[in-house]
Amino acid sequence: MKREKILEFENLIGYHFNNPDLLVTAFTHSSYANEKRLKKYECNERLEFLGDAVLELFSSEFIYANNPQKPEGDLTRIRASYVCEPTLALCAREIKLGEFLLLGKGEDITGGRDRDSILSDALEAAIGAIYLDGGFSQAKDFIHNVILKDIDKKKLFYDSKTYLQEIVQREHNELEYVLDSEDGPDHNKTFTVSVHIDGKQVAQAVGKTKKKAEQAAAYQAILLLDKTKEVQS
Repeated sequence: MKREKILEFENLIGYHFNNPDLLVTAFTHSSYANEKRLKKYECNERLEFLGDAVLELFSSEFIYANNPQKPEGDLTRIRASYVCEPTLALCAREIKLGEFLLLGKGEDITGGRDRDSILSDALEAAIGAIYLDGGFSQAKDFIHNVILKDIDKKKLFYDSKTYLQEIVQREHNELEYVLDSEDGPDHNKTFTVSVHIDGKQVAQAVGKTKKKAEQAAAYQAILLLDKTKEVQS
């Protein structure tokens, strides 16, 4: 990985590594390591293992402090929603992590840079790298700024289709998602989807999969409905 790319990512997250090689390892997917005949331990899986544990600790502390009245079972469910694969992938996309990954050619061609599993694993590996490089406080700051900050908004985006369905059902309206277009080659398609309520289009969005486009369209519809409600009140 070129030094310019390392600096670009460091500037995005506001942390500069003492040992940039840790960041390179965090971004090295197993497909790249296999293609380049690297040792198994030179991909990001070990850092992912460490980062997962660090994330669980700090997210647990955050949830414990912010939910003083909730029992253990509720805290466990909240943590599961905070650190699940889709939520972590969303957080990874917000810092453009996919652009920095080192992937094998096949994985890259088939859309690996935007795959939830790869993005969430790489984000955990980045946490592990920051922890080793800068210690607890730096890892905690990164987790707070990238994952836990505005977590309710991120959870809303992740679960936007369910939330929109609940809103529409309360008003006894009909909800429909319409695939407006499908563009690009099979290995790199983009989908444009609009969401309709009672036959009227209220929002439209684009995604790498139909499901992601629907999710983004639902989120835009929720924001629009909330804004309309504020104006009417």
